[in-house]
Amino acid sequence: MHPIIFFSKMDFTQSNLFGYIEDLQELTIIERPVRRSLKTPEEIERLTVDEELNDIERAVYLLSSGQDIQGTSVVANLPVLMRQNPAETLRRVLPKIRILNALVSKAQLSQTLQSRLVSCKIMGKLANKFEAHIVKREILPLVKSLCQDVEYEVRTCMCRQLEHIAQGIGTELTKTVVLPELVELARDEGNSVRLAAFETLVNLLEMFDADDRSQTVLPLVKSFCEKSFKADESILVSLSFHLGKLCNGLYGIFTPEQHLRFLEFYKKLCTLGLQQENGHNDNQLQLQTLEQEKKYISVRKNCAYNFPAMIVFVDPKNFHLELYSTFFCLCHDPEVPVRYTVAMGFYEVAKLLNSGVYTIHKELVTLLQDESLEVLDALVGHLPEILELMTNGGENSGSESKLLSVPDLIPALTTAEQRAATSLKWRTHEKLLQKYACLPHIISSDQIYYRFLHRMLTIILTNNVLPVQKAAARTLCVYLRYNRKQEQRHEVIQKLIEQLGQGKSYWNRLRFLDTCEFIMELFSKSFFCKYFFLPVLELTHDPVANVRMKLCCLLPKVKSTLKIPTDKLFLQQLELCIRKLLCQEKDKDVLTIVKRTVLELDRMEISVDGFQKRFYENDLLDQEKERQELLLLEMEQLEKEKQQNEGRSTNISDKMFEKKRRDSKTSSALAKNVPLSFPGSSSGTSAGKEGKKSKLVRSQSFSTQALHPKYSNIDKCPNRSAATGYTPSVSGMGKSSVLSFSDDSFRTRSTGNNGNTAFPSSSSLAASSRNSANSADQKNNGNKDSQSRKMSMDRKKTQTERSVPLASGRRVECRRPSFKSLCNIPK
Repeated sequence: MHPIIFFSKMDFTQSNLFGYIEDLQELTIIERPVRRSLKTPEEIERLTVDEELNDIERAVYLLSSGQDIQGTSVVANLPVLMRQNPAETLRRVLPKIRILNALVSKAQLSQTLQSRLVSCKIMGKLANKFEAHIVKREILPLVKSLCQDVEYEVRTCMCRQLEHIAQGIGTELTKTVVLPELVELARDEGNSVRLAAFETLVNLLEMFDADDRSQTVLPLVKSFCEKSFKADESILVSLSFHLGKLCNGLYGIFTPEQHLRFLEFYKKLCTLGLQQENGHNDNQLQLQTLEQEKKYISVRKNCAYNFPAMIVFVDPKNFHLELYSTFFCLCHDPEVPVRYTVAMGFYEVAKLLNSGVYTIHKELVTLLQDESLEVLDALVGHLPEILELMTNGGENSGSESKLLSVPDLIPALTTAEQRAATSLKWRTHEKLLQKYACLPHIISSDQIYYRFLHRMLTIILTNNVLPVQKAAARTLCVYLRYNRKQEQRHEVIQKLIEQLGQGKSYWNRLRFLDTCEFIMELFSKSFFCKYFFLPVLELTHDPVANVRMKLCCLLPKVKSTLKIPTDKLFLQQLELCIRKLLCQEKDKDVLTIVKRTVLELDRMEISVDGFQKRFYENDLLDQEKERQELLLLEMEQLEKEKQQNEGRSTNISDKMFEKKRRDSKTSSALAKNVPLSFPGSSSGTSAGKEGKKSKLVRSQSFSTQALHPKYSNIDKCPNRSAATGYTPSVSGMGKSSVLSFSDDSFRTRSTGNNGNTAFPSSSSLAASSRNSANSADQKNNGNKDSQSRKMSMDRKKTQTERSVPLASGRRVECRRPSFKSLCNIPK
């Protein structure tokens, strides 16, 4: 602060007045050199450069006729010129600076500190731009001079440039010139100089042979490590960062004792700052400053970064004995940056362990349940690969270890998702949901269904973040794609249609269209047309313009799922929907998109049944998807048969055991009166009966697949081979809403109270369905009289009846037929 002068106390006598004048004159003398330092007009004219010159021309001009400072600026800017125009720089600029006079002059000891520092950096950049003999003659003497500079900043800067100079002069000159300078700098009195020499030695290990490493480098490294704890903590930070590279670079020359010593040194660094001195007495602990604590955290973080390299150093086979306890400590470190670094390198650790990866599954669970979402976000990046290694590890990992790891992983995965959902970091939640799409390859279909699939549907319905909802929708579609139980698939499809496609919120109906896009991407065309084609067209009558707008944008993809002539009727229904939108749409924006969509649909070509040359790749991919879907059905059938056979064999073995036990008790009594008989005869008869029963069950399971009445309407969706327009109501909740398609009308009639529309069958299609059901039922029962008596009893119980024509000409009075009633109607 400037002192406050009070004028009332100032003495304006003659002597004091002359004193003030002298002070003012001293101020003018101080300012005179500043005025003299200004450039004259002649100097300004010499420093002025034409603005129309480009960078290359300006550099050539400054090197030819400019002052030293301008030439130095060109040399400093040389890397930029090389990136912008390397050919012209090498041809025109570089020849102007090969004598290197400006660089040599600015690197002299008489120059300023800043000038010498800039010269060090320039030499590092130019070392690989010249031939080796030029560097040896012009640059190396200057390098030696700067390595011996009186200022430690210059020695440090030059030491860090020795790596680039060594790459430019080759191996031989590096051994004879650079290595001796590094050895001398490693013994420098300045900590920063020694640190720079150590880092440069580690980076140049590949250029030294075994003799140089064992006789020169190793003693320096040992001395550096021994003195590191006594020196500044910054040296420990650098040492911990380069320790992995150093240990592997010197691996071949270590003796067993040296190998163990460096391993113990690494373990000590991993717990630096966590150990309590003099036992566990907190009163005797030395107080650490905040700055020291930060450096200790950096040391442990660097140790976590180098952990994969240390696994290679000790051999993965010795991991459990040598490094598991250290890895445990790093995973449970109290500081988030340390655990974050461990999570980032967890995949590398798992890859190196290979068959022994099961030993760290508890640490994976720990990191998945970490309190910091940063740790979870770091782990999620390679989560699919990690889980695959955990469950399908190397050849030597038995099935027992895999089974033990799964029960721990599933609760940890669900907990991680719930924690991400309750946080504000929606990007982490989105990333996690995307990675969870790998679970069908990791755990069973039932585990996914009960623990993850319904959670995805809940996220779609309740979450407010659009990217998170889309990620959950796609992951749900993946789970549905690999689900092995048809009943579960039908339930999920039913919920998607009811809760999303027919949801009260327009936001849910928009997400239904997003889900349909993922369905078209992941499933075959026949699957989409069977379950989702008509529910999508149902949204053409949505009261919200945004839903209709999104539907119009989706219609080209919907059309691409059709095949002619199998889906001819579906194509007609699509055209009717478009025609209806063109005629009755009142929203201008929607109408504009409809017109644009019509033009796009007209340009599209529909694929036909069989392979076409134009759509060969797409048809081949769709055929593979359809084959996999059929394979899932076959696998489900085989699993059911296997379970039936196992249960049947268990019953037979129990009966055999009981019979043998009874025979053993009564054998003495029966031996006198009854001839000896073999138990195989009676068992063979029972086995034959059981075999007949199994064949009957198998034939029934292949012919008709019974579903719960709640999902029976999904099973009767239209077949692509029949190419019919019949499809039942997708609601399945007792609504009898009908959408009638005709040439002149496309309107919805609903008898429900909630106004939801659906696509049920016409009477003729229902009759044909009944005929097919009756024929199958007659084959199984074979008794017309009993069926007619049963039907008459059902008619007596009916309150509201209507007449339905059958194919045989008879008319039966019945209610709106269900799946069970269709099977009981006589022919």
